[in-house]
Amino acid sequence: MKLLRRLKDFSFAHGVHPHESKERTHSLPIQRMPFVREYVVPLNQHLGAPARAVVAVGNRVHRGELIAEPGAFISTSLHSPVTGRVKAIDNRRYPGGLFAKSIVIEADPFATQQVPKVPREWRLTPTQFVTEIQHAGIVGMGGAAFPAHAKYSIPEGQQIEHLLVNGAECEPYLTNDHRMMVERPEALLRGIEILLHNLGAKAATIGVETNKPEAIAVLRERIHPDQPIRVAPLRVKYPQGAEKMLIKSIFGKEVPAGGLPRDLGMVVNNVGSVLAIADWFDSGIPLIERVVTVSGDGVEQPANLLVPLGTPLREVLKFCDGLKPGVSQVVMGGPMMGSSVASLDVPVLKGTSGILAFREPQALHTHEYSCIRCGRCLEACPYFLNPSRLARLARSRLYHEMERYSVMDCVECGSCTYSCPSRIPIVQLIRTAKSQLRQSGRGVQ
Repeated sequence: MKLLRRLKDFSFAHGVHPHESKERTHSLPIQRMPFVREYVVPLNQHLGAPARAVVAVGNRVHRGELIAEPGAFISTSLHSPVTGRVKAIDNRRYPGGLFAKSIVIEADPFATQQVPKVPREWRLTPTQFVTEIQHAGIVGMGGAAFPAHAKYSIPEGQQIEHLLVNGAECEPYLTNDHRMMVERPEALLRGIEILLHNLGAKAATIGVETNKPEAIAVLRERIHPDQPIRVAPLRVKYPQGAEKMLIKSIFGKEVPAGGLPRDLGMVVNNVGSVLAIADWFDSGIPLIERVVTVSGDGVEQPANLLVPLGTPLREVLKFCDGLKPGVSQVVMGGPMMGSSVASLDVPVLKGTSGILAFREPQALHTHEYSCIRCGRCLEACPYFLNPSRLARLARSRLYHEMERYSVMDCVECGSCTYSCPSRIPIVQLIRTAKSQLRQSGRGVQ
């Protein structure tokens, strides 16, 4: 009981406890994905404005070379994941069944694919630091892909006191953050050091759920007594990794509605983003690859892979010995917040944390029933919203009416859909509504 009291979580009553399903990959070391013949790099694989291509068809590009510049402040750079030739710049398949303008690169089979390591100066002015992170193409790598530099552009009058590193990884199946913490603790601490200096923060906390005891032990062992860094074990609960939930769990503070963590003097970053910052400043390597968990009962050989961005999902699954017979669904991301893909030709993006394949028993979409007003979605929602009401309004296409009920505060964690006994796709309805509001220019998030 004493241990349980010491563990942190955001609210005893809210959130859900899906089966973790991490046992197939949590102990598998990260492998490097071999290079393939062709890469597709979408220009809009981050939140905000799409990047603008700075290369033309026929150009030779080197691995790590800039191929697209930011299209606005809320946008970021893109770099070539391989040495090769620009084959095309046109619309290609994108997650969600859409097509997106992309730079297609044909890899040079005779290139070494090595990136020269050139350390960069990391003691910078605030403006220089923001520019460096944007140029490196670093985004939030927990799935949202929000340009990281925007978090570091602190308005005048605000002071960042604390850096919170998100190692919760509460999504079922995913173990990529866990493996990075276990295998690259020194690089993670190095990234924290760089952020603490450039943000002017006094201390850092790494939040890790207790289903990752190896990561907690390794990090605590590597932290020097003089470093203002601590590890905070967290109760296993979903969505513990949402940044507002993480702040509530560790500090007992609530980010005000419509506010940001910096309003409380905090910046929250995913483990992968902090490691990308260390790689950029210590080696000059931009964000051109990421660790992806490949799992699910439909995958022959589950794995944690370091994958060049732009690699087609088909090639990643082929490296894992392919799919088992009967697979009916492939999900990009985690099962709670990820999305099904319509084609295996879509590429790995900066925000791709997982590739999950499920056979019919797991992916079966049961019949949807009418809402019985049981209130389970209200109990599950970590943001104390009324998901059933929002879903009804979304079905009626009363999108602007939903703003009265704080729809833009929803982080689309999927706890409502998971807890609904009537199998109503609540989060999908809310997601559609938020998209419509953004397109109309009314919703802001």
